[in-house]
Amino acid sequence: MSKITLSVIKADIGGYVGHTDVHPDLLEIAKKMLKEKGDMLIDFHVTRVGDDIQLIMTHREGVDSEKIHKLAWDTFLACTERARELKLYGAGQDLLKDSFSGNIKGMGPGVAEMEFEERKSEPVVIFIADKTEPGAWNLPLYKMFADPFNTAGLIIDPSMHQGFKFEVYDMYEGKKIVFNTPEELYDMLVFIGATGRYCIRKVYTKNNEIAAVSSTQRMNLMAGKYIGKDDPVLIVRCQNGLPAVGEVLEAFANPHLVFGWMRGSHTGPMIPVSLEDAVPTRFDGPPRVCALGFQLKEGKLIGPQDLFKDIAFDSARKKALEIADYMRTLGPFEPHRLPLQELEYTTLPHLMEKLKDRWEKD
Repeated sequence: MSKITLSVIKADIGGYVGHTDVHPDLLEIAKKMLKEKGDMLIDFHVTRVGDDIQLIMTHREGVDSEKIHKLAWDTFLACTERARELKLYGAGQDLLKDSFSGNIKGMGPGVAEMEFEERKSEPVVIFIADKTEPGAWNLPLYKMFADPFNTAGLIIDPSMHQGFKFEVYDMYEGKKIVFNTPEELYDMLVFIGATGRYCIRKVYTKNNEIAAVSSTQRMNLMAGKYIGKDDPVLIVRCQNGLPAVGEVLEAFANPHLVFGWMRGSHTGPMIPVSLEDAVPTRFDGPPRVCALGFQLKEGKLIGPQDLFKDIAFDSARKKALEIADYMRTLGPFEPHRLPLQELEYTTLPHLMEKLKDRWEKD
């Protein structure tokens, strides 16, 4: 049997109201498009987090399929048309190009895809986030696949004891490097701790079996100006030589600080929430992450299970809200406001140009 491809493609094509949610009409249009036009799909699921739409699709067309990417592009265009009719905020903001050119990467929407042979049991967790950027996955992925304090299987499970390989991507230079863990763990941490520039794009077993893949598109770098945050997605396979579902989710039990939040220009805690609570309104945030669990059966998506709905994450949510309270007291001061180098696509360049003649050499 040919391999299964799991594709998650997302876009913000209009917020309801402001940047808080997706209008129900857009979700219905997306479902209708995939059902009517997606004859190459095995299965699909349409969802949202905050003001972002995610298209979760299974097929046998492989990664970077022009047909699949064109289907996603056409779906987002149809949703954008309705968003403009409703005068939704930022209608079509993630669609940076006027026409499709063979691959949706570099055109605005975020993409995470993996191809693999379906195992006897194939549980996957799809993480979807709003009001943050790709580097937000670095710490959780490190915990899932390299931290024995988080993932007991690294010690207990013989099939995981050899560790994993991490593909780290330089979002500014467009270069990648693969680190072997635990051997090169300290070397890797030097880079992945700089979440604004380096992100973990893929994780493999030592036998080169794909374990996780994230979206790495940075809107501001593609557009050359501030458009909005990237609101990344992440696919993680679980069990049978890979971290258990509970170990994967445990990586979010202690909320960490990420870039994003209001105007994409602030640091705040990433709150693990149910889909119902993925409506960020306080200061357009704080950043949210949802976890959807699926069992794959010959490409069919059995699910989803709304995994962060569990009351066991209540303390993480409480802690995140306390952190949010503290960060907001800092207002326009770092580290709540992002460092200047992260604000190069906002007001900063215009202000620097305006005041350039007023700076005097001391």
